[in-house]
Amino acid sequence: MEKTTTNSLSWVIGGAQGSGVDSAANIFSRACAAGGLEIFGKREYYSNIKGEHSYFTVRVSDMPVHSHVDEINVLASFDAETIFRHFEDVTSGGAIIYDSDVVNTLLSEVPTVDDPAAVRIRKTLEKTGLALSVQGALDHAKRRGVILFPVPFFHLLQEFAQKANDPALSKLTRMVNVMALSASMAILDFDNEVFAKAIQFIFRAKKKVADLNVSAAAHVSNYAKAKFAGSDFLYRLKTKRTAQDMIIAQGSQSSALGKMVAGCRFQTYYPITPASDDSEFLEANEILDLDSPGKKGSTVVVQTEDEIAAIAMAIGSALTGARSATATSGPGFSLMAEALGWAGINEVPIVVSLYQRAGPSTGLPTRHEQGDLNFAINAGHGEFPRIVLASGDIEESFYDTIKVFNLADRYQMPVIHMLDKAIANSVTTCKNFDPKKIEIDRGSTVTQITDKDKGAAGNYLRFKLSDNPISPRVVLGTKDAIFWNTGDEHTEEGHITEDPELRVQMMNKRMNKLQVALREIPDEDKVVAYGSGDIVLVGWGSTKGAIIDAMEKLASEGVKIKFVQIRLMSPFPTDLLHSMLKGAKTVVDIEMNYSGQLGSLVRQHTGIEADYQIVKFNGRPMSLDEVYNAVKRIKNGDAPRRQVLKSGA
Repeated sequence: MEKTTTNSLSWVIGGAQGSGVDSAANIFSRACAAGGLEIFGKREYYSNIKGEHSYFTVRVSDMPVHSHVDEINVLASFDAETIFRHFEDVTSGGAIIYDSDVVNTLLSEVPTVDDPAAVRIRKTLEKTGLALSVQGALDHAKRRGVILFPVPFFHLLQEFAQKANDPALSKLTRMVNVMALSASMAILDFDNEVFAKAIQFIFRAKKKVADLNVSAAAHVSNYAKAKFAGSDFLYRLKTKRTAQDMIIAQGSQSSALGKMVAGCRFQTYYPITPASDDSEFLEANEILDLDSPGKKGSTVVVQTEDEIAAIAMAIGSALTGARSATATSGPGFSLMAEALGWAGINEVPIVVSLYQRAGPSTGLPTRHEQGDLNFAINAGHGEFPRIVLASGDIEESFYDTIKVFNLADRYQMPVIHMLDKAIANSVTTCKNFDPKKIEIDRGSTVTQITDKDKGAAGNYLRFKLSDNPISPRVVLGTKDAIFWNTGDEHTEEGHITEDPELRVQMMNKRMNKLQVALREIPDEDKVVAYGSGDIVLVGWGSTKGAIIDAMEKLASEGVKIKFVQIRLMSPFPTDLLHSMLKGAKTVVDIEMNYSGQLGSLVRQHTGIEADYQIVKFNGRPMSLDEVYNAVKRIKNGDAPRRQVLKSGA
């Protein structure tokens, strides 16, 4: 008799964009987390508003998980396209829950299946002599040992409407997403009460909708448990005691929460995927409870006419002393380059949250990539200092957000916080964020001007030349603090100058701040090492999760791997990284872009060239399976120097 697999599975739900896929996945994630289980979920969607295929993957375990896997154990679908897109990825012993009314749908009748995907699906079905229909795809899965669970969703919806004595409910097709979810929870034997509470939480703003969905879910659950009792399906989800310090966090919210804690009180943006979620969360929570009892604060969030206005307005706010930021993605950041230089020459503390996505140009607007590293480090004409810090996961993004504001204020320069689509559109269980871990540092400031702060003309020396390249900062409007800001080279007071000696002094003053920052920034914010072994993986950003999980899987097989996560990209931590790579027999560059930008940066600064390169640039994040298999090939000695990963629907 086969053994039941409890609390370890990969669950996927799919459907047309706008049909409630996200809501169903959020309910599933919430229910599992409330049931004491660990989850990691990722959202994939096309760059249109409605109609194209959208799907959400959630990996569940008793132990912490940091990435997704390629295989699917439970596929919950309520349309034909989801079956066509994913039937090959469902494992033997896994399940496909589907609408029994769509089995006769032909591949040619689903216009949203693009031609390349249709060709691949057609080849698979024709090779095995199966019909080019949903039934053919299901038969193919069944031959491989997948268990099929047909559910007549719309018939059940009509039954539910009659039971509730409300015929109008039979037309609420938006409820089918929760019904498909409920069928999957039923075959997984998940706790009904915990599931119902998760539904109520997700729809908490609309009590009537919440109650209807709870009732509809119960109706489908009863049907599925009766219909499929005694099936051979052996996956189960069992609740356990919830750890008190655990939360479920969404990547689109973690940085925004960090901004609230950091004291960011002004953020600008022009709508762009995936950065907009950051600003929209701040907009939804503009009024804040402060530490002092009864005191309220607020964050001003402004949607501007374009990205040029967004960064210019944020810079203006920063000059008044407010902690200010702007959030954008690659195309928007391109437009910000000139103003970034203005902030650099005027030593303005400004934070740019750069959510990377696939380029160039519009590229893949809703897909993942790490192609903006070189751009973030070098954006802008001429030379000026900036700090570039990259977060590796949701938890880091919260704490790093507070840190980047501290860095901007302390060193009086633009700070680019690098995030990406994979972080923004993922959800995970993690330890509760602790705001007290990071102290607020506003840097060197002056609130009262004395004669020693003034030059010969009686004006404030905002850009004073001294042994310390960081001049005390004053906010606009401070009494007797008269100085000038200009995009030109300037004197200590800010007046325009083209004097060659002063030019050299001012350039040295600004650029020397990077050396100060490199000395003072803690090592754990520069480079972090995990594990030990002769094979050293060097990566950054959201590849961290898949690498950490792959390392654990390899360790269980007796294969030891070391992972070096580079966090500080500018100024580059050359000496620290060099010491961590010293003695490595095999260095592997692993990142989500075509050319291996991090590998080039490491070679530029340390002279160390990676022995192998693992890259992915098809718009989908790296999975545990891909990293595991790629590293295993290197360990076994049969890997090419460059491996290009390609998984993802």
